[in-house]
Amino acid sequence: MAMATVHKWLTHFYDTKKCSNILVPLGSKGQQSMYFLHYHRPHHRCYLSMNGCREGQHQHARTRNNPVGTIETRTLAAVASPAMAMYSLNMAISELKSDALFGTSSGIVRVQVPIEEQVEAIDWLHSQNHLLLPRCFFFGRKQCSSPCCINGEEKLVSVAGVGSAVFFSQPHPFSYWDWISIRRFLSERCPLIRAYGAIRFNAKAKVSSEWLAFGSFYFMIPQVEFIELEGGSMLTITIAWDNDLSWSWENAINALQETLCKVSSSIVKFPKQTPPTLISSSQNIPSKVDWDLAVNRALQMIGQNDSLLTKVVLARSTRVVPTVDIDPLAWLSCLKVEGENAYQFLLQPPNAPAFIGNTPEQLFHRKCLHITSEALAGTRARGASQALDLQIELDLLTSPKDDIEFTIVRETIRRKLEAVCEKVVIKPEKMIRKLSRIQHLYSQLSGRLRSEEDEFEILSSLHPSPAVCGFPTEEAQLLIADAGEPENDGVHYHTRPQHSVNGARHDPSPSHQRAPPSCDGQ
Repeated sequence: MAMATVHKWLTHFYDTKKCSNILVPLGSKGQQSMYFLHYHRPHHRCYLSMNGCREGQHQHARTRNNPVGTIETRTLAAVASPAMAMYSLNMAISELKSDALFGTSSGIVRVQVPIEEQVEAIDWLHSQNHLLLPRCFFFGRKQCSSPCCINGEEKLVSVAGVGSAVFFSQPHPFSYWDWISIRRFLSERCPLIRAYGAIRFNAKAKVSSEWLAFGSFYFMIPQVEFIELEGGSMLTITIAWDNDLSWSWENAINALQETLCKVSSSIVKFPKQTPPTLISSSQNIPSKVDWDLAVNRALQMIGQNDSLLTKVVLARSTRVVPTVDIDPLAWLSCLKVEGENAYQFLLQPPNAPAFIGNTPEQLFHRKCLHITSEALAGTRARGASQALDLQIELDLLTSPKDDIEFTIVRETIRRKLEAVCEKVVIKPEKMIRKLSRIQHLYSQLSGRLRSEEDEFEILSSLHPSPAVCGFPTEEAQLLIADAGEPENDGVHYHTRPQHSVNGARHDPSPSHQRAPPSCDGQ
């Protein structure tokens, strides 16, 4: 599954290691981590919101020629605290009820209140744990090359949201028309109206029960959003409506008011740690014997003269049942503390488990016509001393096996970008990127798009990348799908260690393994 934040002129996609599913168990040496948590919130009545994805080709044609009629952002006067911001927004809703927008057929309006006090977005979201609503969280890399600024001044640190002004989800594979359905609610004039969501790794594969609520893709524009800035905070509300989707302005404003009256303005800083937890059961799928057979089979296929397959990323899942429920936000806060130079996220549709993760990888970033992508492959642990760390770095830089793996990833991305860009620049071609516990081979690619409309083509061609799937993509996906995976049995934690296999010498020792594990929800 590829995680994403999207608005009209700036798009980030993060490859979450086989994401529909990704990543690393606690205690492993991998930096990239993804967890699937069945956190038992009390059952609640059906949550009502607008699905922005239309069904049927005739509806898609209407969508293409009919963007929402009103898109605007209103900024209220700055206040000292979140409680005062809540008061301002409640007053704004009362005024909106009699607004002239009531007569328009479709639109999206954002109302935001700057807050002088700096509050962590994850603390605000934790204070809303009593809300049984869809929610999301996003924390950007500290070394991001293009940090988002508010009014050209304060940099955005993290975002948390509850409720959905509009969501986008369907069981069919993510298509161009679904992309258009999202984009019609976005505008360059309102860059902070963003959609947060995820797309399955392989929508054609069998979906296990824990992923059913996500569909083949799930995006949401939050109803109530808290933004953490470097020099302050911001609380916002968003109203979206479309009469053609049977969701009127009145429906939208009433749903927002119902959500906002439940949002807590009392924010308590919670401990960034999980409580001591025992494991009642743990299961690896496949078993060690079956895992070895799968690796050997992949090597045999790669070695065949008539085989197109040169690289495949195999994976296994670890399903753990703890003795007590683990709060996803507590777990996410631990990842946030550990992975400062990585993206952390949470996505939880209504009546669904929480999907959380930590990854340093960025599939692509677009700002207007400028696009960048990253090749990240080959992994080693960090050394206990500076001398040992440099020795491990040299081993990674000179490893033939890792060089082949990295070159496949980098050159595949380059070819995909060249199809839609005037020119692609690779700089650096290969270097070491060091994280807190591991180090990777790394390269950055950049180019200038011929057209902003090429964005969906970029996404569909780059995802899934060879780093999380293999090469060629179709052959690798077939092999991964053939391996199969039993349905989820209701356990609460789902991760998936990952192993990259290519045609070079394969050494199963830790120094030559694909260290970051990954989980798969197929």
